[in-house]
Amino acid sequence: MQIADALKQAQEAGLDLVEVAPQANPPVCRIMDFSKFMYTRAKQERENRHHQRQSQLKELRFRPRIDEHDYQTKFRSLGRFLKQGNKVKVTLMFRGREMAHQEFGMRLMNRLQQEIAEVAQVERAPMQEGRFIYMTLAPKA
Repeated sequence: MQIADALKQAQEAGLDLVEVAPQANPPVCRIMDFSKFMYTRAKQERENRHHQRQSQLKELRFRPRIDEHDYQTKFRSLGRFLKQGNKVKVTLMFRGREMAHQEFGMRLMNRLQQEIAEVAQVERAPMQEGRFIYMTLAPKA
């Protein structure tokens, strides 16, 4: 169909002539209400963004001399974060003379790793950097 004829038909219908596939030979056009089309497309994109689940990186900080009750409280928080689908960065921080006994920190990280093994997988094994030991956990699929 000629462009002039298509434009005339679109004007008679009170609609717009929209080029759908410009790379095709010959180019493909459609007669439609362009503003309504753009509105529904934007609405659909908003809806799609709304349904996407974005994973966050949560952080929990531990100390090597943590009390058992405090450990259990943080452990429950860790489980809750993982159930929500978030990754968790576990940070163990040494202060002052605690650096002389780094084995306590590694023992705590290994305990945490064993207790959470059924819910999470270790994405990044415990690694020491200066006064900190870092470990990243991700929920199991």
